Amino acid sequence: MAKITNFNEEREKRRSDARERQDQAEQKIARHKLFRLIRILVIITILVGTGIFMYVRYRGKIYVGYDVINSVERTKVDGAKDVKLGNSVLTYSRDGAHSVDVKGVMTWNQSFEIQDIQLAICRNVCAICGYNGHEIFVQSSENQLGQIQTNLPIKNLTVAATGRVTAVLEDTNVMWLNTYEPSGQNIYEGQFHMSQSGYPCAISLSPNGDLLAVSFIFVEEGSYVTNIAFYNYGPVGDNQSDQLVSTFTYRDMIVPEIHFMTNGAAFAVADNRLMFYSGEQVPTTKKEHILDREIKAVYYNQNYVGLIFASDRADAKYVLRIYDTAGENVAERYFDMDYLGVFFEQGTYALYNSTDCMIYTMAGGCKYEGKFDKPISLMLPTETPYRYRVVTDTSIDTIQLK
Repeated sequence: MAKITNFNEEREKRRSDARERQDQAEQKIARHKLFRLIRILVIITILVGTGIFMYVRYRGKIYVGYDVINSVERTKVDGAKDVKLGNSVLTYSRDGAHSVDVKGVMTWNQSFEIQDIQLAICRNVCAICGYNGHEIFVQSSENQLGQIQTNLPIKNLTVAATGRVTAVLEDTNVMWLNTYEPSGQNIYEGQFHMSQSGYPCAISLSPNGDLLAVSFIFVEEGSYVTNIAFYNYGPVGDNQSDQLVSTFTYRDMIVPEIHFMTNGAAFAVADNRLMFYSGEQVPTTKKEHILDREIKAVYYNQNYVGLIFASDRADAKYVLRIYDTAGENVAERYFDMDYLGVFFEQGTYALYNSTDCMIYTMAGGCKYEGKFDKPISLMLPTETPYRYRVVTDTSIDTIQLK
């Protein structure tokens, strides 16, 4: 019996020792995991803190000059105009047009003779014609997309990013709204009697070409009335009479401008009101602003609309008000500089003329105020923050603020 008792005691001792070693191992693993977690949290805290510090420093940084990091030569003929076409520069005159990419390479060159040029641009696609002409040239920033022939004189036109074009054509007693593919195929026709529908004074295609917005103006009982009409060229519009999906009437008001910002966001500018619309199939009113003074200029992209007014303050000539796609007023800036152009980036905007430039954040912070080394005709944003392209008569320069 003594031997059996000793054996049982030895077995229990070994089990106790094993449990103790297991507990010690588990405690050691737990301490190791806790140490590793603490180390990770410390690293994350340092990285987040560094990121916040760099972001605050970046947001608060004011640039005092710039470096020219690349320059390509160009030759510009007298009377030619430069405009943004995607990431390229479109130069046009009465004798023709051409596009130059960021490397200074001419991607296409189109010759024509047009006295009164009508130009429509949507992102990296443009349509060019002559007022009362019969031919439309459709181009992207990379290549020529096609030519369209009309049998009636052209009064106005708009283009989508797909190359689809809608033109206002004048007949003897009616107006036509004809829509074409860049190949020249006439895919939709609309006939309007001015005594009934009014005169189509402004038109705009959505970037994908599925929606057409038209501002019709007519006189009723001695006062102006504007109808804003939206036409849908897709399946939703096929179920509606004449593709018409929504209309909005504005009395005692002229609406000379209407534009799509995105496929589902549009805005219209009247003499005393700014209207926003929303919807990719059936647009509805989103927001309206009553305007208290005359509009001097309108600038927009896919994110923002900017209106320039005469200033109501003695210390500035102008005031710029900026709105987002929802119609919210997100920024306002009084300034005294005569302007050549305005463009928007995410969170910032720039005002410039041939010799001066001002860049601000939407929150109101000044990022840069300075002069160009030589006169410019156009300033373009790039994909890199605070890096821009400036177009002069002799070069296209890429500059980096410093």
